[in-house]
Amino acid sequence: MKTKRSIILGALCLIALNAFAQKPSKKDEVITIDTDKGTMRFILFDETPKHKANFIKLAKDKFYNGLLFHRVIDDFMIQGGDPESRNAKPDAMLGRGDNGYKVPAEFNGKLFHQKGALAAARDNNPAKESSGCQFYIVEGRKWSKADLEKQSARAARKLTDAQKKVYETVGGTPHLDGAYSVFGQLIDGMDVLDKIASVEKDERDRPEKDISMKVSVKKMKKKKITRKYGWKYEA
Repeated sequence: MKTKRSIILGALCLIALNAFAQKPSKKDEVITIDTDKGTMRFILFDETPKHKANFIKLAKDKFYNGLLFHRVIDDFMIQGGDPESRNAKPDAMLGRGDNGYKVPAEFNGKLFHQKGALAAARDNNPAKESSGCQFYIVEGRKWSKADLEKQSARAARKLTDAQKKVYETVGGTPHLDGAYSVFGQLIDGMDVLDKIASVEKDERDRPEKDISMKVSVKKMKKKKITRKYGWKYEA
């Protein structure tokens, strides 16, 4: 039988472990995507832990290396991560490949489809679960107040005034908010995103010339990330 003292000690240990686990890290992972159009770098959000852990694991496993950005739409987004795109023939139908599982949806009101947002692709499953591997990067466009109101009405959640300002001044794809899980943000290489989005493509939105990727992960001090890329972490 447990003594009162052992129960108290056990409870104190659990409290200490929880406090340690919740202590914010001074480092973060920077995701790098290299292409022949240039390099893009991203941070992934702690508010979407399942998506963050999944993407980091796939990157470390070199899952994405050699895959294509198989669907690009100027003023909208670029999409990649289909495992069937590796060494795909020019006439291959792409976009339906997967890695055997889905990731539960992770929606957060602070995360939205501004330009440079990294988000998970998905099929039409009712739970809005994400593809285990396919993702897209938002290019979008800037919106007038009138057009933004129409776009906002299509979104699955209400936009804040601050988010509306970003859509008006920076750009994005507001009608996707609340429907797809945003889990990261481009912090370096916005010009590369624009280059990829504007390439020549066929009738299925696949680039005429293949754009393959190489994805890597590097852990860096948050202060260095802020200093080097201008990304600001919440206190």
